[in-house]
Amino acid sequence: MTDNSFNIVRQEDFLPDLCTGQAVFHLVIVGELLAIALTMAGASVGGLSWYRFGLVSMMVLWVVLASAACLCPLRRWFRRQTPELSGAVSYVIVLCITAAFTAIGVVVQANGREEEWYLVLCNTIIAAVFAGVVLRYFYLQQQLRNQQNAELQSRIQALQSRIRPHFLFNSMNSIASLIEIDPQLAERTIEDLSDLFRASLSEPGLVSMDKELDLCRRFSRIEELRLGDRLEVKWNISGDVASVVVPSLLLQPLIENAIYHGVQPLQEGGVVDVDVHIMGGDVQLAVSNPLPLEPPSGRKTQGNGIAMDNMKRRLEAYYGPKARIFIVAQAGRFSVQLQFPAAVEKKSTNAEG
Repeated sequence: MTDNSFNIVRQEDFLPDLCTGQAVFHLVIVGELLAIALTMAGASVGGLSWYRFGLVSMMVLWVVLASAACLCPLRRWFRRQTPELSGAVSYVIVLCITAAFTAIGVVVQANGREEEWYLVLCNTIIAAVFAGVVLRYFYLQQQLRNQQNAELQSRIQALQSRIRPHFLFNSMNSIASLIEIDPQLAERTIEDLSDLFRASLSEPGLVSMDKELDLCRRFSRIEELRLGDRLEVKWNISGDVASVVVPSLLLQPLIENAIYHGVQPLQEGGVVDVDVHIMGGDVQLAVSNPLPLEPPSGRKTQGNGIAMDNMKRRLEAYYGPKARIFIVAQAGRFSVQLQFPAAVEKKSTNAEG
């Protein structure tokens, strides 16, 4: 059985990904800056020695790139260890590589003269100071990211808990109306409603778009039975919705607001259009409803504003500035459009490397 529960909070990696080309480029730049600083610190009054700079630069780059090459495959192992152990292992690796390359340089450059071996100690001390500062920075960054993720999870839980009372209140009204209309339909609708309650009361996280659409269809069936011919929901779906994950209860409140604020106030009812498209690495959602000529009461308008504000904050919490919300009111229609990066669901496997 595939685990469809997702959690936005996770322990961040202690070390950044040193296996990418961008990371290597940044390491080279930092290494060259360090080489310039070391060369200028040891330069005489006569000026900078390009020969010395070349030797220092080559030494620094060898140490930096070799350390990255050793730490890169250990990144997965570091994830299972404490930050203290990960930092200690990384520290020892950098010092050993520095001492080894310095010793090789002494043998090659100075022909192993005994007076040159003090360079091994000097370079190791310099590496100890520099590596200690860098690893301390990585540790503080990891702790900061973990704290931000924990606060983010708490904020998402608070936002979803603010959505639940509004959702449950309307659902109970729906089931009460259905019991009076047709008990058999009410019994069938209770099954749909139980799934909706389960989703509403579950922990916030990511669910497959397919599951989110199924919940929305269950909700729309309840509302169609309650409003009768006054409500029609049209679905326009394209793309692989089964493999994409979205925040739970993302689309359902939009459909609920479209029915509550757009269709229900109209005596003749109206059509709610739901568009879901997966294209170009993005998820594009749009829900449109009729725009009543008379504005709804102040309390209803306030409730709609709170729901939209919650929606915006949830998207920003998950996707940051990449999430976009467009609200369009024209030609007698009110439309809410969402666009955010498509996150692919990772299937659980028993195979472990």
